[in-house]
Amino acid sequence: MKVAVSATGGGLDAAVDPRFGRCPYFIIVDTDTLEFEAVPNTSQSAPHGAGIQAVHTVASKGAQAVLTGNVGPNAYQALSAAGIQIITGVSGTVREAAGKYNRGEFKETGSPTVGSHFGAGRGRGMGRGRR
Repeated sequence: MKVAVSATGGGLDAAVDPRFGRCPYFIIVDTDTLEFEAVPNTSQSAPHGAGIQAVHTVASKGAQAVLTGNVGPNAYQALSAAGIQIITGVSGTVREAAGKYNRGEFKETGSPTVGSHFGAGRGRGMGRGRR
């Protein structure tokens, strides 16, 4: 099975990048053989829409799952619509992540919510533009 792993570098021993849309590389790994392709993330420095553009990149490479630290809500929806399985909370190296996926050690990520996925704000502002 082909999986796309967000990575800090272009090889199997690179660390899993916690960012999906802004990671430097996607490592497309065949989890059975560990054959891989390093794909530079051309949307990494996009001013907006990096996650959606990243979805197009991994989908075009035939990835059936994404292994990453976090996925934003727009990218999550696009990945879901494309039928790509989403695994978040992944760390370690690309090689370790692919092995864990192959052994069934990950659970698919449920729908992201602001409170549980991205963290609730703790600001002390008055709201409605007051200072």
